[in-house]
Amino acid sequence: MKTVNIHEAKTHLSRILEEAAQGETIIIAKAGKPMAKLMALDAPQAGQKQRLGFLQGQIKVPEDFDQIGEEVIEQLFGGGT
Repeated sequence: MKTVNIHEAKTHLSRILEEAAQGETIIIAKAGKPMAKLMALDAPQAGQKQRLGFLQGQIKVPEDFDQIGEEVIEQLFGGGT
């Protein structure tokens, strides 16, 4: 864990943010007293590809998927009167 003072954090913000994004935890201190902790988020990074097709072959969509419940929906919205 790295500690930097406020002045250094302001001066080298881009570099410090990059270090945090790479997994380094950085403490920002004022007069030697820790004030804040800077660390990477668990969110996916920009440009990271999504996992498409990971359930391929495990799920079957019925051929009449778009017609399921059609009669009920027609009745509910006045089609059956």
